[in-house]
Amino acid sequence: MIRQDLNRIDPKRRHVIDYKKRQFADPVFKQQEYPYRLNLYTLPPTAEITLEQFEEWAIDRLRILAELEACSFRNKTPAETAAHMNPLLQKYLPLSSSSSSSTGAHDERLMAERQKDHYSHFVLRLAFSSTEDLRRRFSRVESSLFRLRFQNGGDAKERQAFVESLQFDWEVVSEEERRSLGSQLMSATPGLRRQEMEDGGWFKVDFETVPELVEARRVFIRKGKAYVPVREQMSMVVAEFEARLNKGLELTARALPRLDEDDRLTPILNHLSKNFSTPDSGYSDSDSSVGTAVNAASIDKISQHFPLCMRNLHTTLRKNSHLKHYGRLQYTLFLKGLGLTMEDCLLFWRQSFKLVTDDTFNKEYRYNIRHAYGDVGGDANRRGRGYSPFSCQKILTEHPPGSGESHGCPYRHFSVDNLTSLLQVTGVTDREVLKGVRENVEKKRYHIACNQVFEWAHKGDLARVKEEGSVSAADLDLIVHPNTYFKRSYVLKHGGTTSGAHDEAG
Repeated sequence: MIRQDLNRIDPKRRHVIDYKKRQFADPVFKQQEYPYRLNLYTLPPTAEITLEQFEEWAIDRLRILAELEACSFRNKTPAETAAHMNPLLQKYLPLSSSSSSSTGAHDERLMAERQKDHYSHFVLRLAFSSTEDLRRRFSRVESSLFRLRFQNGGDAKERQAFVESLQFDWEVVSEEERRSLGSQLMSATPGLRRQEMEDGGWFKVDFETVPELVEARRVFIRKGKAYVPVREQMSMVVAEFEARLNKGLELTARALPRLDEDDRLTPILNHLSKNFSTPDSGYSDSDSSVGTAVNAASIDKISQHFPLCMRNLHTTLRKNSHLKHYGRLQYTLFLKGLGLTMEDCLLFWRQSFKLVTDDTFNKEYRYNIRHAYGDVGGDANRRGRGYSPFSCQKILTEHPPGSGESHGCPYRHFSVDNLTSLLQVTGVTDREVLKGVRENVEKKRYHIACNQVFEWAHKGDLARVKEEGSVSAADLDLIVHPNTYFKRSYVLKHGGTTSGAHDEAG
């Protein structure tokens, strides 16, 4: 019998401590340190927090990101955005510089602020990694938040120390090269003083890393390299932040299936991702109050006030006498939001589906309309009076149209050529407007493109009400809901009164 040597190392196992002891050992994590106010979120958090903190911190950060995205949709300037966001940041997600405390970065208050910022970022990273749309939106608003913090507040010395600690691979332009390219650097960098060019430092980076500077023509490009002055350092830091975040989101998306078995975290993450919608995009009963009774016979007459998405559905319905499921749902809820009763809605769809028999309509379509109004279905659906009209954000992000379908947002789901043709059919013929729409669509600013068309179509009425002062600034804010589009168009058309409205609707 061969004696077994218990101290002999099994060649198939790694030369480590006993694997059984390693398997059941308690994990030891190093406490995260936050020497600087800003954070690139390279390392995930490792300490323990409660489930309440997990959810509350994420919700607070979500409020900030939603408001920041709203500022972008409303096309606010950087100064207006900073003025709007600073009070909200102080309330929900404060982040003070180390110089604000006598004990520096080790102050308990600063550590608590930075820990909340760190953990809330990674919680939302988990929540918004599931789809490409969510990852893109999260990356965009997080980059905007980082840029806002980099620009505003904080100690300049601490900010510079933070940038130096990152050890970016930026090639410093030599003194000799800077002098040889002096005239070209001066002419290609607007607003640059000669003294600033001679005394300030310059970096060479791949031009793809600073798309903002290239787009604005604020840098000199030579042999694929962009020559960036120190004053434009922020653009390079933000570009690096966005690149690292995008890579981190992709890695997080691969790890998400492991969380499916965790019954504690999955409901919270799902709730967070579903509530990442455009602020002020909710529907309220006031959006249907235009002072006119909408009925089945008036839909054709008032369709001139519909936004492009609903106008496209209405035109397709009249052309084909049919819409597929999601088109019917999107259009039914829009009409419901206008104040159309369920009985009139059933009548409208029955008259529109003139190629099908009564029996087919009652079997295949009637129930869905009643369900949308909350007339049938479960108790929750009836108590909630059915579904709410879809907001722009819901139309943009959910159920993209497939072959033969007409729902969705034309600004996003149509090709540029088809979108231009549709706009021209609806009466938008101004070349500058069409050019602006094309540019906004290419930049994925679909809300801005839609509002641009609205402003062009109602420019006379808008000028009149602004001169009269008959509407407030809030009433002319960015439109982020199809029913708001209709209400505003209808009210402007009728001079802010209901006179004549009943004649048109009746």
